[in-house]
Amino acid sequence: MKKVAIFIPAYNVSSTIPLVIDRIPKEIKSEVKEIFVIDNASSDSTYLTVIGYKHDRDMQNLSIIRNKENKGYGGSQKAAYNYSIKKGYDIILMLHGDAQYAPEYIPKILEPLEKDEADMVFGSRMRGHPLKGGMPVWKYFGNRTLTIIENFLLDLSLSEYHSGFRAFSVRALKKIPFGLCSNDYHFDTDILIQFKIAGFRIKETTIPTHYGKDSKSPSVLHLFSYAWNILISLFMYILYKKNIIKNDKFNFKVKD
Repeated sequence: MKKVAIFIPAYNVSSTIPLVIDRIPKEIKSEVKEIFVIDNASSDSTYLTVIGYKHDRDMQNLSIIRNKENKGYGGSQKAAYNYSIKKGYDIILMLHGDAQYAPEYIPKILEPLEKDEADMVFGSRMRGHPLKGGMPVWKYFGNRTLTIIENFLLDLSLSEYHSGFRAFSVRALKKIPFGLCSNDYHFDTDILIQFKIAGFRIKETTIPTHYGKDSKSPSVLHLFSYAWNILISLFMYILYKKNIIKNDKFNFKVKD
């Protein structure tokens, strides 16, 4: 049986993280080697909430790591994946702490990795009914537009690139320089490009969309910045591919 860990990136989610952990299917909660939270220097009581939850539920496989300073969304992922490599896990799944993604779908995300049918799997809202799930219309069309551009430039056929509900083969993570990816939100795009370059298998599964009052939805300004940074990463990849520039983030050989 493969050793699975669940990573929960957390920033000011004291009100939602107990619910998120509660909703992880019972069999998953008991079978995974570790559920670890990385508190990204929250200003609320996220850290103490998780400590209390662990004590109250007597969850021996729940742990929390607290960043002394905010390392960014991508920075937390880097720490989590390095931690998973160090611990010798086979699969690492990321589940956001703000209840934006449904923990009940964890088995669907894990299945292709457990069967060795994929190296990365993520839940796609765009394969379902995102508008019915509360996704704002302008976010929907922004997601669709960026996805069309990304599919064209990367020669892929994914339904979206912007879901944070993801799982990776740790063996695959060992073979790419994900430490060179962004510390910001477009880490998700950078690592997808690296998986594309490495020729790894990427699969999607349909998940519901949920935009609740506690979901950590970025501002319009942050979304424009996010989109702009994605376009820059894609542009740098194309320049690298055409041998116009050198870029260590994309210029690598898959490690044996």
